[in-house]
Amino acid sequence: MRTYELMFVVDPRVSDEDVVTMTQDYKNMITTSGAQITSEENWGRRKLAYPIDKLNEGKYVLLYVSSETGKSSLPEVEHRMRQNDKILRYLTVRTDEDLKRAARRQPAGGRTGAPGAGEPGTTDGGGGDVEPEEEV
Repeated sequence: MRTYELMFVVDPRVSDEDVVTMTQDYKNMITTSGAQITSEENWGRRKLAYPIDKLNEGKYVLLYVSSETGKSSLPEVEHRMRQNDKILRYLTVRTDEDLKRAARRQPAGGRTGAPGAGEPGTTDGGGGDVEPEEEV
C-alpha cells in the first residue's frame, strides 16, 4: 500500500466556501482512481515563510491519501493544481517508504528516541529530573 501527503496553499483572498469546493473536487478526482482519502486537515490562514506573488498569507489544506494498488490520479491532480491560479503552491510526498525505513530502524526493545536522550527521571544526560549537586 502506498501512502501520500498532499498539501496545497490557496490564495488568502479566496473565500472559505471556494476552498471547500476546490478541496472536494480534488478529493473526488483522487477517489475515482481507487485511492482513499484517509484524513483531511484544513489549517486555515497561515503566514507564508516568504512572499509569493506579493502575498504574505495563504490558506493551507493537507490531504492524506492511501492507495492499495499503487496507482493514483495524483499526477492529474497536480496538473490541475498547476493550472489553477488560486493555488499558490502544492507538494505531494510519498510517505510509505519513510514509514518502512523507520520500522526497520526501530530496535527490538521498542524504545524510541535519539541515542543518549534518556527517559525522564534518569541521569544519563537526557535532561530528566536530576537534582543539582551541593556546593562545598
